[in-house]
Amino acid sequence: MSLWTANEAAKATGGEVRGDWAVSGVSIDTRTIEAGDLFVALKAARDGHEFVAQALEKGAGAALVSHVPDGVADGAPLLIVDDVLTALEDLGRAARARTKARVIAVTGSVGKTSTKEMLRTVLKRQGKTHAAEASYNNHWGVPLTLARMPADADFAVIEIGMSNPGEIEPLARMARPHVALVTTVAAAHLEAFDDLDGIAREKGSIFKGLAPEGIAIVNGDLDTSSTLKAAGEGFETQSFGATARGNDHHLIHVVLSPEATICKAKVAGQDYLLKIASVGRHFAMNALAVLVTTRALGGDVTLAARDISHWAPPSGRGTHEDILLDAPEGLTLTLIDDAFNANPTSMAASLEVLAVSQPVDGVGRILKGRRMAILGDMLELGPDEAKLHADIADLPFMDQIDIVHCSGPLMRSLWERLSGDQQGIYTETAAEMAAQVHTLIDAGDVVLVKGSKGSLISKAVDAIRKMSQAQG
Repeated sequence: MSLWTANEAAKATGGEVRGDWAVSGVSIDTRTIEAGDLFVALKAARDGHEFVAQALEKGAGAALVSHVPDGVADGAPLLIVDDVLTALEDLGRAARARTKARVIAVTGSVGKTSTKEMLRTVLKRQGKTHAAEASYNNHWGVPLTLARMPADADFAVIEIGMSNPGEIEPLARMARPHVALVTTVAAAHLEAFDDLDGIAREKGSIFKGLAPEGIAIVNGDLDTSSTLKAAGEGFETQSFGATARGNDHHLIHVVLSPEATICKAKVAGQDYLLKIASVGRHFAMNALAVLVTTRALGGDVTLAARDISHWAPPSGRGTHEDILLDAPEGLTLTLIDDAFNANPTSMAASLEVLAVSQPVDGVGRILKGRRMAILGDMLELGPDEAKLHADIADLPFMDQIDIVHCSGPLMRSLWERLSGDQQGIYTETAAEMAAQVHTLIDAGDVVLVKGSKGSLISKAVDAIRKMSQAQG
């Protein structure tokens, strides 16, 4: 079944068609392109026009270009437009206009990708559901996700992110969601805003894209909740949370075990018991938001509550995995890979997960399993960044963590606040930490690796995994 015919794509973009073609997908990357895709020659670090010939050789059904690239035959299937990104946006709008899907837009400083994936998990059991495979939430990711949307989808989940003011509203207007959700507001990208209220106003601008009769859903437990609710003025606005009495929907009880999160939620007066196959109080809040969103869509909330157990976080976002350190003895440690992003809110959530984990005693060199954190810098936090790092030491569950290793110039502020055996090593760079990680860990340990993507602390994750591969 075709996603776009040449005529449909030309009508949407106003472009000039070369050849008669139909495509079954849309791609911007020749490394992952599939036969039958429309290759979109975006300009990023490199000009996508340089890869058009390669894309066609790999079986692309056509290419979206602003000119005929060198090395491409005259008869090649093309759609020639004035500007490729603008044309991709036009395709996205056309895809949104033709679908009868119920569209959900999700944003938030923390939890938007996890919530998007939870929604995908529960909604695909209630209808044909479309969502981006990765965190495609920026100025090209949102139109790409929309352009890939099948016309016969029942649900579409669109993730919308931002780094600077003014980025969310145009993407929300493109998506025109029936339901828009703000998971939370936290000190992420704070250097681009005056304060948290500025971040809340930007997040709340997602509601400006709501379709008529749309529903705005906000986290009601925040200091900035009133700002979010004001942003939803003119639409039905619903709130969820665990602490504020005035919320419409409530997270009543959360129990963290070493393997799962069990919680009880009340949605529109009805109680639901949820089991999430991953550990984290923040996952419980995301799950509540998913139930509220499902209800707003007119979906089956009971079915969603049951199916939330099928969700698991993607790699780099809190996944737990066993790492084999001694093949003959079968000795392992548990790695919590959360090295994709970090801010004070998500850092606290991950450290709480580590605090309730269960190391294994009686194995390895030390014979006592430890709860260990290897932390990289939290980036883009603005002028108070040093204090925000140091304040991690004051989290109420930090005394449950045995040792903390810190990497990066910002994390030095935390490292200097630690004392005694809890103060591990400090390195200026993630590469230095990765080079020493084999001397730090032992069988029986539970090891959290957490930091912003730009801190490169994922190098420590790679080093730990290579220790396991060496035993293979």
